[in-house]
Amino acid sequence: MEFGPSKNFTHNEFYLIGFSSLKEYRRLLFIPFCVLFIIAVTANSALVTIISKQRTLHSPMYVLICFIACVDICVPVCVVPRMLFSFATGINVWPRTLCLIQMFLVHYACSFQSTILFGMAVDRYFAICTPLRYNNVMNFMNCMIITGVIICRNTIIITAMIALVGTLRFCSSNVIYHIHCEHQLVVTLAVPCEDTTKNYIAGLVSFCVPTIDCVGIAFSYITIFVVISRSAAGESRSKAISTCTTHLIVICITYFASMVAFLAYRIQADISPDVRVLISLTYLLVPGICNPIIYGIRTKELRVHLIKMFQFNKVVSAS
Repeated sequence: MEFGPSKNFTHNEFYLIGFSSLKEYRRLLFIPFCVLFIIAVTANSALVTIISKQRTLHSPMYVLICFIACVDICVPVCVVPRMLFSFATGINVWPRTLCLIQMFLVHYACSFQSTILFGMAVDRYFAICTPLRYNNVMNFMNCMIITGVIICRNTIIITAMIALVGTLRFCSSNVIYHIHCEHQLVVTLAVPCEDTTKNYIAGLVSFCVPTIDCVGIAFSYITIFVVISRSAAGESRSKAISTCTTHLIVICITYFASMVAFLAYRIQADISPDVRVLISLTYLLVPGICNPIIYGIRTKELRVHLIKMFQFNKVVSAS
């Protein structure tokens, strides 16, 4: 719905019309995205269940894997059910309040992705580079303090960013060509009505969170591989390389999907709106699908427990 700009008027609902150019074929997207959603939630739920139940997997590294699995559940849960409802019913309207809540939940969950990956890098750094200090540094109290600081940092930044969006007036258009309330697209709707400089600054600050984490990750793994290259060949070295390689694969997938989604709406190229929406969805779904598969295949301890869990379920079903 569009009206002439009037600063005394503001829309209280938005129309999310992503993939609307497909017309009657749009509802066919329900099936593939529903399957991907089920895979992501089921696979990550299996990881969370195994790590939480097995006391042998309660080391910092596996707890962090459990945390990232929780994030990979939360992100699609915040977006996909509403998207599937839209595909099935054709109802695209989304109240402003729910839009802001969804925006907060998505950005808040995503803000922890890079932070947890940074935590994994730090954990491996102390385990490989300073093994004698590992238990003293990565103890329960230190982990709780660091976790508290990180939660406060992310909460303040994301809350401030969304609160600034909540103060905006949307006096012109309330149509968003997307399937969820993406921050920049919503802010852009307010441009004809008022100055949004503070919102773009807040968005830039929130983008600095994964950037800073990325610098820390890069430093940690460069140092780790320097130490590994100087160590004697053996089982410990092979295990260290395998573990770090697994983490690096997950990091590359997460950051690549994030960067592509970020650039899709900022590069002025001849890209169709549907392709931009699809690229954005890869950031929300692909890590959640790939991460549990990568950890399940490449991490021996998780692989063993996954096999046992599926064998147990098979026996129970047969009986």
